[in-house]
Amino acid sequence: MSKSLFAGALASAIAVASPAFAQQNLTAETASAGGATHLAPSHLTEIAGTLGIANIQLAEGQTLTNSIQNVAEGKTDIASAPHILPFLMSRGVGPYGSLGAEKGAELASNLRSIYPYTLGIFFLFAFDSKDVGGWDDVEGRTIFNGPPRGGALTNARSIIQIATGLQDGEGYTGMQANWGQAATVIIGGEPDAVVLPELFPNTRLSTIGSAGKVTAWSMPIELYESEAMQKYMVSPGAAPTEIPVATLQAAMGDSWTFVSEDATFRGMATIGGDVVHKDMDEQLVYDLVSAYVASMDDLKAKAPFGETVNFDNPSLGMCGLNPMKYHKGAVRAWEDAGYDIPDCAEE
Repeated sequence: MSKSLFAGALASAIAVASPAFAQQNLTAETASAGGATHLAPSHLTEIAGTLGIANIQLAEGQTLTNSIQNVAEGKTDIASAPHILPFLMSRGVGPYGSLGAEKGAELASNLRSIYPYTLGIFFLFAFDSKDVGGWDDVEGRTIFNGPPRGGALTNARSIIQIATGLQDGEGYTGMQANWGQAATVIIGGEPDAVVLPELFPNTRLSTIGSAGKVTAWSMPIELYESEAMQKYMVSPGAAPTEIPVATLQAAMGDSWTFVSEDATFRGMATIGGDVVHKDMDEQLVYDLVSAYVASMDDLKAKAPFGETVNFDNPSLGMCGLNPMKYHKGAVRAWEDAGYDIPDCAEE
């Protein structure tokens, strides 16, 4: 069935569905509002309820490190997952060090993806009032680098170390707070600079820009093309990203200045998607993902970054070192809607 016919069929179903009845009660966890990580499951919650597929109770502002473990342990049905987290869990390292390799691998094997998105692009930025000079001026500074645990913090620390040779607590002071508090902490002025995964535009950056002039620095070309950074940017949950400076400037307005050696802004994108337990009913997953895919245009229209975060690219970040596979119900839903799923991303 073509994508247009598939979407039309679902639209007809929506028109006759009773929103008062939901066949399943599900739980879901995601981060705070403002990015694709929140938008995707909140849209799924809405469309699933409208069609009577499921009543999803969505918990926002969660630490995703914990959320995907809850799914793996069968405590939560759906969670947002930067792809770096299942990879770390599968090895029992990083935030999952307490699990150990055997238990971590066992839990990670329970996770299945249902759809993808770009979580954000890592870059360095600071209020102009902090008089930060860029990547060469990180030493001795206080850098806000994410929530207390999770993939964002792991990635930010790694990028800073590759870029500067400095480790959190040994050359600069890392500062963390939950996602919902991030903008308030940054505007409060305690950190000198910030390294986070962001979208252009998103609510957090717009809020920060309204509080003062901000400068953002591209990865220097030499750093971006270095063997260490290129290797890191193809690790699970990561991808190299290049955006025209003019595009960013137009999107963000006069409060933001973007610094690069040329007309291109370079950074590392972090990739993820929502996950479920491998034992979730195949027909239920099929119905959820079918509804999600068929309402893709509505999803994209809900945020200014909707067209840039790869909601409709099920190959995004899959295969290679990424241990994630798609749930069988999700594979069937995507393929019935006219999309291709790489063989290496299927069970």
